[in-house]
Formats: sequence, structure tokens, C-alpha cells
Amino acid sequence: MPENLLQTTDASTTVGERPAEVPEKFWDAESGELRVDALLKSYRELERRMSQRMAPPGDGADEEERGRWREMMNIPDSPDGYEVTPRHELCGPDAQIDGRLHEAGFSREQAQLVYDLASERLVPLISEAVQQFEADRQAEKLREHFGGEERFRRIAAQLNAWGRANLPASVLEALSTTTEGVLALERMMRGEEPRMERESTAPEALDEGELRRMMRDPRYWRQREPDFVKRVTEGFRKLVGS
Repeated sequence: MPENLLQTTDASTTVGERPAEVPEKFWDAESGELRVDALLKSYRELERRMSQRMAPPGDGADEEERGRWREMMNIPDSPDGYEVTPRHELCGPDAQIDGRLHEAGFSREQAQLVYDLASERLVPLISEAVQQFEADRQAEKLREHFGGEERFRRIAAQLNAWGRANLPASVLEALSTTTEGVLALERMMRGEEPRMERESTAPEALDEGELRRMMRDPRYWRQREPDFVKRVTEGFRKLVGS
């Protein structure tokens, strides 16, 4: 747009003053404006220095320089300096892992994060894999006991139908999760064990919740300790009465 020639500039107009938060080197006193070129130059220099500080010292650096860099990055002087708080008993501090982390330049916070992620992600996967392995192992034992896959499937269908008709659902579910429970179910179906009535009520001294907690115990589903497994099986038998 053409300049309005009728508007005149007051020669007495004062130049803007430098704000207190702006350093003098970034202020043009004559124009009363920021020195953008000086500001950009200073920013680029600061960015370059920060990049150098973040990068680990080169091969020619002495130990003092390396020590200053580790202190700035919160990296311990040795792997023993990591103070990891384990979130799970299976993911506690490990000397070899700490050595690898230290070699890679991990800070204390980063090392803690590695162990936290292991507890959060790996432990559930390991637990699931162990349970699946144990289930497959017990299923194989049952196939051997009953004489093969086909015969086991026929008997399993019979046991399931009989259990649904004669046992409380919680008891049938519990017995169906172990080899010993399935064999006990077979004996009950054939009349070799006292029959459990669907309408039976649990004695006050026994607690189904406690029996289920025992089933989640590694002694039951992993180690398969005979006495412990027997306590669970007998507990369910007594729970529903004879």
C-alpha cells in the first residue's frame, strides 16, 4: 500500500527502551529492537555446546574429564553404583546386566527403568509360559494314563458331563486343572470315591477362597509337591461333603 504522504513523523518520538529481561548484547539501542542475528548466533553456539556435553568424551579424554561427564549424566563410576529398587523378586539387580548398562552409558534413572520394564512386561510372560508348560506336561501324563489322545478325549468328555451333573461348578473347575484332580474325578465317577452332592454346603471350618489361593501357589502348579497337592484335593472333597 502506498505511503500516506500526509502523515508526518514526529522527530521527537523516543526509541523504545531495552526490557530488563533482554541482555544488552541482544539489544539494538539505536533502533530499539532485538538483535535477532546475535540471538540466533548465541542459540546455535549454545546448542553446539550442549550437544558436545551430552556426547561421551572421546578416546583422548582423560579420566578427570570422563568423571565430570559421568557426574553430569548421573552415571555411577562403576556398575556397583547403580542403586536399583527391584519391583519383583525375579527382577533384582544383576551384576552382568549392570555391567552392560554401565558400558552403554546408562544413567541411574535409565538403569532403574530397565528393571522396572522387566518386572512389568517379562515376569507376566514368564509366569504364563510356565503355567502353559505345566498344563501341557500334565495333559501328556493324562494321555499316557488313559492310553492315547483319542481315548483321553472320550473320557474327558464323560468326566466333564458327569462333573457338571453331580458336582458344584467350582469343585469341577478345581479338579479339572491337575492330573491328580482328573484322576480323582474319574474315581468318583466310577464309584470308587465318596460321591459329592451338588447341593452340599461347605463346612464352616473350610474356606474355598483359601483352597483357590493354594492352587495359585507354585508348590501346587509348578513343583507339584505331593503333600501340598493332596491337601488341596482333600480340601475340596471335604468342602462339598460326602
